[in-house]
Amino acid sequence: MADLFLIGITGGVGRLLARRLRARGDTVRGLVRRDDQRAELAAQGMDTRVGDLSTMTVDELAAAFRGADAIVFSAGSNGGSREVTKAVDGDGVAKAIAAARLAGVERFALVSVLPESWRERDLGEEVEYYFAVKKEADIALSRSGLNWLILRPSLLVDGPGTGVVSLGPAEFHGRISRDDVAATLAELLHEPRIGRQILELDEGSTPIEDAVRANVR
Repeated sequence: MADLFLIGITGGVGRLLARRLRARGDTVRGLVRRDDQRAELAAQGMDTRVGDLSTMTVDELAAAFRGADAIVFSAGSNGGSREVTKAVDGDGVAKAIAAARLAGVERFALVSVLPESWRERDLGEEVEYYFAVKKEADIALSRSGLNWLILRPSLLVDGPGTGVVSLGPAEFHGRISRDDVAATLAELLHEPRIGRQILELDEGSTPIEDAVRANVR
């Protein structure tokens, strides 16, 4: 069992991940923006702090992190306005890294994005900016000195997971359910032999537990 702090606990992947971690017996904490979200998660046995990542200080975030075994950052702007992208995907990750160091939390998992996503389309300036900021965040975490993990899923879709994936240092860009991303991340967080690695994730034919074990090095 582990104590895990989720930034993005109310998001598409984060909510599913929180439920899976709770089912495994983990302590799940997180950051929410509203009191009603805090009450909803408290009813599910999860302790959250109300705060805005874009305005919280590093010290405030570190205070929330203390005691955690790992930080999971799955929040994201999904290619929205530049201001939100910079505040969440850029400055938010940088702030969380600094707070993790201050709180003495070594393990830090970041849900990123496959660099090839939607390359066949005219994405527009804001989405291109989103990809650039996500890459900068990946680089910042990889140079942080923490025991980091970067997971890059392909196009996220809703619906039930299949329980089988393709996971490795380089994968094709297809699509994958948020449920399978959450299941894979839950398994990765409980595999201490995987660290300081970038792993890409796509739909596939390998059971998630086997796919994770295959990436132990």
